Amino acid sequence: MPNNLAQKLIESHRVEGNIKSGSEIHLRVDQVLLQDALSTLSMQAIEAIELDRIKVNLACQYIDHNLLQTDSRSPDDHLYLQSCCAKLGIHFSRPGNGISHPTHQESFGVPGQLLAGTDSHTPANGAIAMLAIGVGSIEGAAILSGEPLSIPTPEVMGVKLTGSLQNWVSAKDVVLELLRRHSVKGAVGRIIEYYGDGIASLSAMDRHVIANMGTELGATTSVFPSDDTTRQFLTENGRYRDYIPISAERGCSYDHHDEIDLSRIEPLIALPSSPDNIAKVREIEGEPIYQSYIGSSANPGYRDFAIAAMMLNERKVASNVSLDINPSTRRVLTNLISMGHLQQLLVAGGRLHQTGCNGCNGMGQSPASGKNSLRTVPRNFPGRSGAKDDQVFLCSPETATASAINGFITDPRDLGIDYPAVKLPEKWILINDIEKPPTRVVAKKIEIERGPNISKIPNIEPIRNEIDLTVALKLDDNVSTDSISPAGARALPYRSNIPKIAEMSFENIDENYAKKWLKLSSRKIYHAIIAGENYGQGSSREHAAIAPQYLGLRLVIARSFARIHWQNLINSAILPLQFQDASDLQSLNTGDQLKIENILDGLSNGVRTFDIKVSGQKKTFKADLKASKRQREILIAGGLINWIRVKNSEEVDCNNLR
Repeated sequence: MPNNLAQKLIESHRVEGNIKSGSEIHLRVDQVLLQDALSTLSMQAIEAIELDRIKVNLACQYIDHNLLQTDSRSPDDHLYLQSCCAKLGIHFSRPGNGISHPTHQESFGVPGQLLAGTDSHTPANGAIAMLAIGVGSIEGAAILSGEPLSIPTPEVMGVKLTGSLQNWVSAKDVVLELLRRHSVKGAVGRIIEYYGDGIASLSAMDRHVIANMGTELGATTSVFPSDDTTRQFLTENGRYRDYIPISAERGCSYDHHDEIDLSRIEPLIALPSSPDNIAKVREIEGEPIYQSYIGSSANPGYRDFAIAAMMLNERKVASNVSLDINPSTRRVLTNLISMGHLQQLLVAGGRLHQTGCNGCNGMGQSPASGKNSLRTVPRNFPGRSGAKDDQVFLCSPETATASAINGFITDPRDLGIDYPAVKLPEKWILINDIEKPPTRVVAKKIEIERGPNISKIPNIEPIRNEIDLTVALKLDDNVSTDSISPAGARALPYRSNIPKIAEMSFENIDENYAKKWLKLSSRKIYHAIIAGENYGQGSSREHAAIAPQYLGLRLVIARSFARIHWQNLINSAILPLQFQDASDLQSLNTGDQLKIENILDGLSNGVRTFDIKVSGQKKTFKADLKASKRQREILIAGGLINWIRVKNSEEVDCNNLR
C-alpha cells in the first residue's frame, strides 16, 4: 500500500515497535533542538546520568526565551548552558541570534530528517519536510544520551489545500481556520500532513506558520512536502546542497481528512483566551486595542514584518496603540534593515525589541491591565502575557497592523489601501553566529559554570505499591502547562531551580497550593489532581510535572492528556490515569481521599485498569493506564533519570561479563 509522507518519515527512522495506532514506536533521532527556558533542566539531567558527549549527529542550544537580564540569574543560566554545550559537543546560539524554530530551519533544517526539540513548537520545522517532534526536558536529555524518541504511533490527518490565498489573507488565517473547525484537542494523537495544489502558493515560512500552530491543535507534529519552494528556501540560506525532494506516494490514504480551499478563507482572529475561540475579524471590528505585536515563532518570516512595514508607509501608529516589533532571527532583522523596512516600522511609531521570544511567553511587553492586545503569537492562554486579566487576541500581521493604524480591531480589507506586494531581497545577507562545539580534547578541559541559582534535579523516589492520596485540585478541560507552572519574567529565571519554581505551581488557580503541599509532602503526605480533557496542553515544559512532584503530586486522573505532558508525568514517576467512565469526574471533589492498591504488581504485569477507592463514600471507580512496557518500567524505577541509570548500570555489568 502506498505510504503518505508521515508514514515514510516514520518508517525511515523506526528502530523498534509496530506501526499500529496507539502502540509505542521508537525512532532514531538525527537532530536535537534545545531552548534555554527548558534545557537547563536537560543539562541537569545529563549531569545526573553522567553523559560526557552527546550521541546524536547534531544538537543546538538556543538562548531565545529567557532573555531579560534584570539580575544575574538569567545570564548565569546562559553561561551554564554555554559551558555544558562546549563540554558535550552541542552547537550554541547566543542571545540575540534568534528564536530557536526559525533559526534552526535557516541553519540546520534538512528535509527527511527527524528533529526532536525541548519545545512544543518544534513541529514548525515540518515546514521543510522534517519529522519534527516536541519532547520534555528530561526526554531531550535521554535522546542526547542515545535513547530513541519513543511515542505512541500517531494517526495521520491529511489536509488537502486547494486554490490560493486572497489579498489580505495569510498563513495565520489558514491555521486559525483549522482551529475553528477542530479545536485545541482536535489533532491529539495525530500528525497533520498537508498536500494538494494549494501548497505551491505557500512559501516555506508560510508553511512554518501553519506547522508551528499545529501544536495548538494538539498534533504530534505537522508536515509539508519538500518541493521547489523548499529548495528555494534552502538556497536563499546558502544550503542548497541539503535539499532533497520528498512527498507522499501517489494513491496513499489517511486516517482522517479535511480540505481547505485557500481562496475562501478570510481574515480570522482568536478571541481571549484560547487559540480555538475563533471569529471573523469583521464580526468584532471596532473593538479598541492597546497593543499590536508583530513577530514570534508563529509569524517569524521576513514577509510578516515587511508587509507590516509597507502597510505603514507614510502612515502612523494610532496614539493609543503600542506597536511592538519582535524580530525573529538576526538574519531576518539584518535583511529588513537592508531593505529599509525596519526604518519604515520605526518611523511609523513601532517599538523595536530584541531578537527572541520576548512577550510571547511573558518575558516583557505585557499589555496594560484589562486592555486588548492583538498578537501574532501562537498562544493566548490566560495570564501567559504577564497580566492576570489579559485580553490577548491571535491574528495575522495584516490584521495586527491595520488595527494598529486605526486604533481598533480592523479587518485589513477595510483599511482602504492597495495590498502591498512584498519583494524579497535579491541576495540575502547571511549571518551565522552559532558557535560550533570544540573538539573532544578541548572539551575535556572545560569546567561547567554554575551560578548560585542553579540547583540539581531533586531525587525522585520510586512509586509506592499502595497510595492513599488527597485530591488537592479538581480542574476543568484544557488546563495548560502555563496554568500549572507559569511562564513570564518572574518565573523563567528560576527554571534551573526546581525548589524555587515549585513555589509558583498552580498559583493562578490556588494561591495556597504550593505552600500547603510543600509542608505536607515534607511529612510524606502526598496528593492527587483530577481533571477533564486535554490536561497539560500547551508548552512542553517539564517543570509542570517535576515541580508539582516535588510538592508531593503522585497521581493525576484525567479524562484525557496532552501527549508531551502525559510523558512528562511518567518521567517524574507521577501515575497518569484516565477515567474509564468520564462521568466519574463529576462525583469527585477536592478533599476526597483516593486509595489505589497493588500498583507495582499492576505495573509489572501490564494491568491496564486500576480500581480507585474513595474513602468515606464506599465508592470505587475505574481508571486506565495507557502506558507501554517501557513507560511502566520508568514509573517503577522512579522516573526517567533513574530508569536510564539502571539501564546504564546493567549495560556496564553485561560488558564486564564479556
